[in-house]
Amino acid sequence: MKAASSIFSSFISMPFICFILVTFSISIVDAEISETKTIGRGLKAYQQLYDRKELAAFFNNNEKDIDIIATYSDASGTIRTSRVKMKDLSASWVLENPINGDPSKQNGSQVFKLKDSYQASTTSEENVEHFIDDHHLQEDETENHHQVSWSPVKFKRQMFRRKRRDLRTAELVRQVKESDKQMEATAAIENLKNMDPVVKGKYSIWRRDFENPNSDSLLKLMRDQVIMAKAYANIARSKNQNDLYYSLLKHVGQSHRVIGDANSDSELHPSSLDQAKAMGHALSLAKDQLYDCRTVARKLRAMLQSAEDNVDSLKKRSAFLIQLAAKTVPKPLHCLPLQLAADYYFHGYQNKRDLNLEKVADPSLYHYAIFSDNVLATSVVVNSTVLHANEPEKHVFHIVTDKLNFAAMRMWFIINAPGKATIQVENIDDFKWLNSSYCSVLRQLESARVKEYYFKNHPSSLSVGSDNLKYRNPKYLSMLNHLRFYLPEVYPKLHKILFLDDDIVVQKDLTPLWDVDLKGMVNGAVETCKGSFHRFDKYLNFSNPKISENFDSDACGWAYGMNIFDLKEWRNRNITQIYHYWQDMNEDRTLWKLGTLPPGLITFYNLTYPLDRTWHSLGLGYDPALNQTEIENAAVIHYNGNYKPWLDLAVAKYKSYWSKYVRYDNYYLKLCNLSE
Repeated sequence: MKAASSIFSSFISMPFICFILVTFSISIVDAEISETKTIGRGLKAYQQLYDRKELAAFFNNNEKDIDIIATYSDASGTIRTSRVKMKDLSASWVLENPINGDPSKQNGSQVFKLKDSYQASTTSEENVEHFIDDHHLQEDETENHHQVSWSPVKFKRQMFRRKRRDLRTAELVRQVKESDKQMEATAAIENLKNMDPVVKGKYSIWRRDFENPNSDSLLKLMRDQVIMAKAYANIARSKNQNDLYYSLLKHVGQSHRVIGDANSDSELHPSSLDQAKAMGHALSLAKDQLYDCRTVARKLRAMLQSAEDNVDSLKKRSAFLIQLAAKTVPKPLHCLPLQLAADYYFHGYQNKRDLNLEKVADPSLYHYAIFSDNVLATSVVVNSTVLHANEPEKHVFHIVTDKLNFAAMRMWFIINAPGKATIQVENIDDFKWLNSSYCSVLRQLESARVKEYYFKNHPSSLSVGSDNLKYRNPKYLSMLNHLRFYLPEVYPKLHKILFLDDDIVVQKDLTPLWDVDLKGMVNGAVETCKGSFHRFDKYLNFSNPKISENFDSDACGWAYGMNIFDLKEWRNRNITQIYHYWQDMNEDRTLWKLGTLPPGLITFYNLTYPLDRTWHSLGLGYDPALNQTEIENAAVIHYNGNYKPWLDLAVAKYKSYWSKYVRYDNYYLKLCNLSE
């Protein structure tokens, strides 16, 4: 009985215990569900989940240092915890942050909740969203509410995909740009193929004198045919193909006769087209029989070398002829002083005294020094200066010439007096103090060495060379060229004087030059150095220690032609003695070549005041590419060089600046056939 009773009571107690356990488990589950819903509502209503960028930044900065405590149930239902690293989790785990606010502003440790994404219930998410009040959400928050969970591994994968898309986009853009460039290059090449390679207007681009609107393609073709015919003719002769050789020579001669002196298609003979066709047929036959790439190339190179040698020879001949023409007096200019001198003595002007002699030595007036044997050139200098002078009556011109031209020079200014200006004409042979015992240049000219250099074993031919011919110009032997170094002796009563060359033209009033403060210097001149051009090393021999030890090779040169000299300072510094010292040192011509500029640079070294460039514009006697505006704005323009304005060599576009001061209606100019 007792046994049965105990069995029965145990049977009743087991279900009872099970019932109690089930009831307790249900209440726990209900509590967990209720808690989960409450947490979900709190997360949805009050918590902002991290966006993708925040999570990426957080994991990149903190992944190495995060220890995660994972809570899970084992197979028997026992609750267990474990410490793991973030990098050890699989892609099925997601991260939720139950803490409100910006994660970057949280202090202390962070609390995260992990759960398996595969176990997440869609129903739970819908239940959570059911409690959200839509009018509390911003537009930018809506996307975050639909993403209640986010996997860091998936985020990284998306970031990698985004980077790949960006790289691919950049690559496609680059390919498109390269394709566009290739298309542009192809189009440019096609345009070049369609262009006419013939230079319009002239055959040779450097021959500006023969510009023509025609293309001159036929003329160019015929000249090219002649070159190729000569090349094939030489090859044919070397291979003993005489018939072809004589045929090509015949066509070359005929082409030369047709071309003649033509410089454009319009000047060609009417039969030129037929001749070009005949020459083309002959060249075609020659090419079929003789063409060999190496042979033709070798022959053309030989012809090119021969042409270059001919060009060099012609350049030397041209330089020689230019020097010869520059030092040769044209017939009209030779006629003028002869006619003037004859009338000077015929009419008895040699007995006439100069007027206004009191002005000649008056230091308060504006004095000019002109040393020349060219009557016409000197007249232009005087006329242009007086024409632009504000007070012509205060200007005094001191003209010194040689014995041969003294009568002509004086006669010209007697019958062609320049207004109210004063003219004094002197003969250099009357300066008795200018003798070989005092003047170094005169002493050197009388030496046997200089006579040997100038007058013996040096014929005027191409073998001499243009440079040697240049320094044998008679002006370097004339004391008129060196008289500029004796200005205080020539004009002992003057304080300042303006020196002018006979190849200049005055375009403005020059009286302000007397007011220029030279800062204690002796010479006022315009500097000519631009970059490395026209510095001392261009004129002086710096390989000689006498030069290199006393002067700077980079010192700036200056121009003779318009120079204001302070004669008082000249006398105080004994400048003429400095000139004599260096002229004696150069008796063997090893310090510099002949001329007056090199000794002038030495004599006035560190004694030259640089004037403004607008006072003096140079180069009209050698440079045809000067700035026209600078020429017109200059006070004085200088035809330094061989292309003097009174010669046929003159640059045509510069000649008018000089010729407008020549009185071509003058009786003597007409008598000697001098005209523009």
